[in-house]
Formats: sequence, C-alpha cells, structure tokens
Amino acid sequence: MTHFIDRRLNAKGKSTVNRQRFLRRYQRQIKKSVSDAVTGRSVTDVDSGESVSIPTKDIKEPYFRQGIGGIRQRIFPGNDQYIAGDKIERPPQGGGTGSGGSDASDSGEGKDEFAFEVSKDEYLDILFEDLALPNMHQTEQSRIVEYKTRRAGFTNDGVPSNLNIVRSLKSSIGRRLAMTANKKAELKALELALQQQSQPEKIQELEQQIAALKRKIKAVPFIDSFDLRYNNFNKYPVPSSQAVMFCLMDVSGSMDQATKDIAKRFYILLFLFLNRRYQNLEVVFIRHHTQAKEVDEHEFFYSQETGGTIVSSALKLMHEIQQSRYPSQQWNVYVAQASDGDNWADDSPTCHQVLEQKILPHCRYYSYIEITNRAHQSLWREYEKLAEKHSHFTIKHILGVENIFPVFRELFQKQTV
Repeated sequence: MTHFIDRRLNAKGKSTVNRQRFLRRYQRQIKKSVSDAVTGRSVTDVDSGESVSIPTKDIKEPYFRQGIGGIRQRIFPGNDQYIAGDKIERPPQGGGTGSGGSDASDSGEGKDEFAFEVSKDEYLDILFEDLALPNMHQTEQSRIVEYKTRRAGFTNDGVPSNLNIVRSLKSSIGRRLAMTANKKAELKALELALQQQSQPEKIQELEQQIAALKRKIKAVPFIDSFDLRYNNFNKYPVPSSQAVMFCLMDVSGSMDQATKDIAKRFYILLFLFLNRRYQNLEVVFIRHHTQAKEVDEHEFFYSQETGGTIVSSALKLMHEIQQSRYPSQQWNVYVAQASDGDNWADDSPTCHQVLEQKILPHCRYYSYIEITNRAHQSLWREYEKLAEKHSHFTIKHILGVENIFPVFRELFQKQTV
C-alpha cells in the first residue's frame, strides 16, 4: 500500500482545502450574492473581490436527535452515581433547545448573517464559470509579451523542489565507480595474493594493506553536492492576445438615468468577462445623440443631451477609431451597443449598411441590447435582418434590472457540439 502525504503549505491564515470545500457546498448562495454584487462596481474596477453574506439558516449543520421508543445501552465513563439496575430519565425529545428565551433581550445583540470575503479570482470564476467567449482568436501581439515555461535539461544548481532524484543517483553511482575502480582492482589483487601467501610476516603486511584500502573505499560518500542535478526551466515568449471593447450608447433625451444604469451593469459584466480572456484589454466609450463623441467613463454614463437620435453617427465614429487605432489584424474587436430603440427612421437603413459593410467584417462579436418597455421600432427591425445573416451579431431585449444577467448569459453561454 502506498501513502501520499500532502505537505504543501496553505496560504497564510487560511485552509485552502477547507475553503474550496466550503465554496462548493454553498455554491448556489454564493453565486446569487456575487451576481447581485456587480451592480455597485465601476466598469474597470476588477482589483478586489467581494464580501458575500449567507443567511444563518442556510449554514446550519445536520445533527442527530433523540427519537421516540427503542432500547439503548450506554456506558458512562467516570460514573459515580449509578449502579447496575438503576433507571435514569430519558433525555428530552426533539434535541436541545435554542439559546434564546421567550422574553425579549435588553442588550440589543443577536446573531448576524455569516459573511466572508471572496477573492478576485474566486469572484470571477463563480460569475463566469459556465460562459464562453465566441469567436476568440489569437492575434498579433505588439504591446504585451507573455511568457511560458518549458523544460531545458538539467543544471547543477537549483531549489530543492526541482531536484531530479534519478539523475542525481546516476551521477552518484558514476562518481563512486570512478573514485573506487582502481582501489577495488588493487584490493582484489591483494586478496588473491593473501590467499597464496604462506609467510606470516607477508600475511600481516597484506592484511594491513587490505584494511587500509577498504577504509579508503568506505570513505567515499554515497552522494555528494557535486552529484546533485536539478530540473532546469527556461521562459520563452509566446503569442498572446489583445482586445478592444467598444461601448456605444444613446444619450439623447429619451434615455433616462434608470435606463443608463441598466446599460452600465451590462457593460460591467462584459468588461469583466473579456478581461478574463485577454491579456490586454482596452475600452472605448462612444456616446451619441444626433452627433457622436468619444468620452471618458463618467461622461459616458452620466451626461445627458436633448434632441433627436442618429445612431449611424456612433457607428461611423467607431469604425474610424477602429481603423486608425485598432486594426483587426492585431486586435480582437468587440462591440456592445445599448439603446432604448429610438432612432430617426431614415437613419436605420444607413445603420444596417454601415454595420454590414464596414464594422461586422472586422469585429469578433457585436451585441445590441434594447432597453425599453414599448414596441420595437425601425432600428430593431433592421438589426433583426442582420442577426439572421451574421452569427456574430446578436440582439437582445431587456425589460428591467432583473433581466440583465440572464440576457448576458444567453449571449455568452457555452455552445454544445
């Protein structure tokens, strides 16, 4: 029988095995808390984990309780009250009682929900564990060099964890053979001469020589620092991937702040998801009404304009930026557009033309979400035609906050073969 003992050190102050077991056990409650937590984050704020609370009723441990009837025999160590034949009272049925009484407390203290911190990696793994990124490709990398480690033979120096036992033992055997070969041959000759010698003086002299040779042979160490061999590893550059995320949103008078907040939560999910897949991810914010403009994140979400809506202005500006700064040969281009569906009727066919001829041939994935409670208008109908012809162009309808994550999962769910 072989026993494996895992002596790897856990992180300081934590038990890695127990933590992973805990996350698996309460996966449903944790995932719900994590999904609800994305609403309070900035689009580019992924440097921290999340504090998750689990109701106390969901973390109770199972326990045994006394049932009715049955014959029980027990041994009580240290018994100084009963002798054989005495009868003792049965424990109360239904288990122990609660820690609180029936009267109200005057201290104001009680039991809170169980709260713990989820790390950044655990947070993102739980959030996107069953999602996949469509049309992801390796493109030319010009800014970030990624390295991978591969085996590169053996070296005489290294850390104990990289020690190669087989190579070290082979080196030890070779060294001991080289250092003792002549002595063993001389020892064999002396032993043969001892067998043939009959003079006592010569015998004593040969025995002394043989003993001296054996001490020299025995003095050769079994293994020496010279014998140690370590696995050697070298880092080498490998092609990496980079992506740009274009965020397009209508900021005309018809887009109120509640609608923008829904769009913001969708963009947060998309940024987190893309950032897990690409080494280098840049975000470009483009807002539009009758005219389009590239802005920063704060102005993108909280600035409001009056007037009409011309969606093609944002599409044309996005195409110009993509062609000048993010060529599709070097960047994976992803676009997310949010709108309430309003658009100048004569402009919707133009949007169809710009998307089909200029944008879709250069992007990996284009998602359009329409946040409205009314009937779809001309822009939705034009986009429906595109969705039928292009698999990497999708449109979804969001009614309220509760639909954000389900819609996002529909857009990026893993495809089965």
